[in-house]
This record gives sequence, structure tokens and C-alpha cells, in this order.
Amino acid sequence: MPVAPRRVPVAPRRVAVEPEGPVLVEGPVEIVLDDGTVARSDRFMVAVCTCRRSRTYPWCDTSHRRRERADPPPPEDRTP
Repeated sequence: MPVAPRRVPVAPRRVAVEPEGPVLVEGPVEIVLDDGTVARSDRFMVAVCTCRRSRTYPWCDTSHRRRERADPPPPEDRTP
């Protein structure tokens, strides 16, 4: 009778979903894109873009953050 291969327990991969932000995945990570290409990162933690605004898609470059303009300087008091 054939013997089934022994399975080695693997630690679960941790994924954190950030509200209004990326999905954080413990690396290394391989992501299969829509066109079939594979993006790979060997980093210990990877931020995966969910908004598709990133210039480095599928990796997050913080493009999802709202851009706020700095307050204009106060008008100068020009009294003679």
C-alpha cells in the first residue's frame, strides 16, 4: 500500500487590512497580476496597494493618502 507524503505544518501567513490603506502581508510575497505576470518581493513586510493609484502597483506608494495643502501664510499687516 502506498504511503501518503508527510505534511509539514506551515505557519499561517499574517495579513493586515488597513482602513483606507494597503493590505500588509508578511513576506516574501508573490502576486499574480491581471495579465499573468508575477510581482515578487522578498521583504519581511509588504504593503499591497488596494486603490490602484500607486505608481509602483501592486506595491503601495502611499498614493491613497489624501493630499492636504498647507495653510497659506497670514496676510502681512501693511499699516503705515
